[in-house]
Amino acid sequence: MDAMRKTLITLGTAMLTCSGIAWAGPDIQHWEAESGARVFFVESRALPMLDIRIDFAAGSAYDPDGLEGLAGMTRALLDTGAAGLSENDISEQIADTGAAFGGGTDRDRTGFTIRTLSSQTERDAAIALAAKLLSAPDFPQAAFERERNRSIAGLREALTRPATLAARRFSSAVFGDHPYGKESTEDTLGRITRAELVDFHQRHYGARNATVTIVGDASRDEAEQIAQLLTASLPDAGPPPALDTPAMPERMLERIPHPSAQAHVAIGMPGLAREDPDYYPLLVGNHVLGGGGFTSRLTQEVRDKRGFAYSVFSFFHPHQVRGPFQIGLQTRGSQTEAALEVVEDVLAAFIAEGPTEDEVQAARDNLINGFGLRLDANSKILDHVAMIAFYRLPLDWLETYTGHVAEVDAAAIQDAFARRIRPEHLVIVVAGGDGDRGPEGDAASEAATGGAGAR
Repeated sequence: MDAMRKTLITLGTAMLTCSGIAWAGPDIQHWEAESGARVFFVESRALPMLDIRIDFAAGSAYDPDGLEGLAGMTRALLDTGAAGLSENDISEQIADTGAAFGGGTDRDRTGFTIRTLSSQTERDAAIALAAKLLSAPDFPQAAFERERNRSIAGLREALTRPATLAARRFSSAVFGDHPYGKESTEDTLGRITRAELVDFHQRHYGARNATVTIVGDASRDEAEQIAQLLTASLPDAGPPPALDTPAMPERMLERIPHPSAQAHVAIGMPGLAREDPDYYPLLVGNHVLGGGGFTSRLTQEVRDKRGFAYSVFSFFHPHQVRGPFQIGLQTRGSQTEAALEVVEDVLAAFIAEGPTEDEVQAARDNLINGFGLRLDANSKILDHVAMIAFYRLPLDWLETYTGHVAEVDAAAIQDAFARRIRPEHLVIVVAGGDGDRGPEGDAASEAATGGAGAR
């Protein structure tokens, strides 16, 4: 165990055993680079390493209509050619520096990560290469066609799996015409051209739309230089369009046929924004409902008492605007309706009555006592600080987290769930399970489906 991990765990344990005390979290320094990028820096000298993340408001929510998949493809092709460097040149330079480049795309943002030694030679080479990839990608035609074909083939294969069918339909049903409901298809991927990649990069990878997070072995002066080098040559892009709050869907139940024996079930609705006044009551309450593993109510009722599923869970996934609240499980096709009935009964009781004080205390203790382990490595600190940076949360968010959790009581949870999780807006998607149904089971299933949808 390295020195940083030991120090963080010691700090976390000493603080988190007493829920009323706030942790003096990492010292986050913040400034705006000359390029216009917003920079967030945590100095840590425990290891000769630097972890860096550059985020842009360039997630899938910003895909143009009819070109769903463009954001992800743009990110995937950044390191296939830049500033005259071939894909092989880039791979060799990355290997020479010993750095690791990564990242990805979600609904809200696209991220580019760098992990490098902090020694000047290796660090400077990694930063210079990353700056070229971010600001001057070539999107070579051959690499583009390869990636587009790979994406189409991957999607075609994924659509043979009931888990994928359930997840995609759940997202589109919950969010409807909102950008969070967008899903790529073979058709939309096939429409994407190299010119679309170039245009998307120019419109979304601007310095003024960038947040740069740096954690590790560097001084403030060095961090300022790094952030400026990474963003100085980025396009002069305007601000991204604001995202509207998703509308609440009408209650529905949809079955997707699939010959699997297991039915994949997703239940939910739009739930929580990243900065939301109900964040902490919903967080702690969800831990009791379905986020606390084997101790959660859903696990006890669905798995332990009835054996309907090996795993059942619930979560809130905060986005820029309301992301999903979701309950998920897999169960045999022949017992889907019975499992759904139990899940809905548990949720209804939780909304009506809230948790007990003992359940709340256990949830608070678990969230608080486990918090230190979420920050026991530079990469974990990087993820949290980058989240604070991109979503413009208070710089003391990590310091005040445990105090906010400790203040949540049963009444606040019941009030938040009663206002925010409404049965009349629940979307229920069931994919598969047909392989565990006989002819009589199919007829019974259709009758039960109609009843569940009408509740």
